[in-house]
Amino acid sequence: MPERRVLVNLDLASLTFLVVEDSAYMRTILRTMLQGFGARRIVEAEDGASGLEAMDRANPDILILDWVMPILDGADMVRMIRNPQNPFAYVPVIMVTAHTERSRILEARKLGIHELLCKPISAKALYQRVASVILHPREFVRTPTYFGPAPRAIRNRQKIWESKPQVIGAKSDAAA
Repeated sequence: MPERRVLVNLDLASLTFLVVEDSAYMRTILRTMLQGFGARRIVEAEDGASGLEAMDRANPDILILDWVMPILDGADMVRMIRNPQNPFAYVPVIMVTAHTERSRILEARKLGIHELLCKPISAKALYQRVASVILHPREFVRTPTYFGPAPRAIRNRQKIWESKPQVIGAKSDAAA
């Protein structure tokens, strides 16, 4: 039987969202959905360059941005943000895209995206991504080639190891 996900009721009123999207129509859709979820502080920008400026003013808790934009696209914006010296390096990023090719998904992972939201979007899908970054925060890792949230595979493997402690080489009471 497939697992059913239960949507929890989150209080988003105290969070600040930054929506960076070149389409005014998509910004309106995203803003309307976020307001429907209870978000009250939503700042908008129309490209990555103005998005970077808006980050300084808005101090966002969650960043939602489009991948393909003029001037500075979402991928380049994330590359600039995911610098350990950047004050916003740890802000959760939800990337919105119409490009769902495997290469894009792998690139999103390498960029340090928390969640990928494919267009056309639904309110449920957006809420699930927002809930995921709030309810399941991910530790950040730094390697010579990557700085960003720990990949889920590593996080899930760590949970498995933590939940099943093993003692190697010890005799059990039954064997003694």
